[in-house]
Amino acid sequence: MATLQIDRLLETCIKRGASDLHLHVGRPPTLRLHGRLRSLETKVLEPEDTVALMKAITPERAQQELQEEGGTDFGFAFGDAGRFRVSVYHQRGNISLALRLIPSKLFTFEEIGLPNIVKALCRRPKGIFLVTGPTGSGKTTTLATMINYINENFDKHIITIEDPIEYYHPHKKSIVTQREVGVDVPSFNEALRRVLRMDPDVIMVGELRDLETMESALRAAETGHLVFSTVHTTSAQGTITRIVDQFPVNQQNQIRIQLSTTLIAVLSQTLIPRIDVRGRIAAFEFMVVTNAIANLIRENKVYRIPSSIQTGKKFEMRLLDEHLFQLVVEGKIDVKDALDQAHEPSALQQKIEAYRKGQITLPQREEAAEAQNQQEDTTVLRR
Repeated sequence: MATLQIDRLLETCIKRGASDLHLHVGRPPTLRLHGRLRSLETKVLEPEDTVALMKAITPERAQQELQEEGGTDFGFAFGDAGRFRVSVYHQRGNISLALRLIPSKLFTFEEIGLPNIVKALCRRPKGIFLVTGPTGSGKTTTLATMINYINENFDKHIITIEDPIEYYHPHKKSIVTQREVGVDVPSFNEALRRVLRMDPDVIMVGELRDLETMESALRAAETGHLVFSTVHTTSAQGTITRIVDQFPVNQQNQIRIQLSTTLIAVLSQTLIPRIDVRGRIAAFEFMVVTNAIANLIRENKVYRIPSSIQTGKKFEMRLLDEHLFQLVVEGKIDVKDALDQAHEPSALQQKIEAYRKGQITLPQREEAAEAQNQQEDTTVLRR
């Protein structure tokens, strides 16, 4: 009976275009629809309901981990409609579940609005590319889009290390090896320790969640591999500070030097409900590590990075607040939502008001043309 019920809930999630399904005792099943929580018109869940729903989808090993650790994460395929990433956990003595829908469709750069120059950066032979943002900001989809682009266009060996596997990548022009932590390998660190013996060209690490993982990822980037990963930060400047601060003080200068030579780019993103059509749109902050920015990282002058991003238009660099302003002016997002996500909401509000009074105009962005010229020749980005 629980299987039928969970199937119906998952089908509802897919049909309505929800990103998440929450199952909590004392509340009806709840969808996250275009960023907002919406309860389904069904019964309020009892403790035995969430236990039955959990057992209907949770593998034995994960149920054991739930008992021992108080929580577990896993993924499963739901027919051809998509995959779900599941977090099961105890709260107030009851079982709760959060299920994230991972669509089966892989997107293109154009569909998710990635800067054109990212294609050129995906052709780099080595270095580290970080996608950052809060939970639920679409980092996984952006990473999957870049991995799929490499898979379709280049003959590489791509290895992904994920917890759990979210998007499935079939072999195309590349070979894709996907290792799931807890299933194929016991930990991120163990996977990264062994990955260099597997003849990889491209390595995707689901998350740089601790010091050892960061060290291993930086080492892989230094030794001639292209590494992609995520960090839970909201800006390019904050990402560098977060990584450096993870290390002991006596190692931080060395890490700044390593980052200045291995970091390719930081793409910080957030998802915002659209007002022009249904769904959500990504707002990006994008930094390409040029010689000037590499020097700022090395010399511990990261506070000057935002002004370098502002002057990096020819590499399609932009600050998050600039993109939010553009999306508001184009009528794609609501002012309130933009201000909620802005790094400097009062400055953004003033800029929007000045635009509406005709005191400033929307600058014509010339990055697309610049990027087109540089797509075939990325030497200008090499250090």
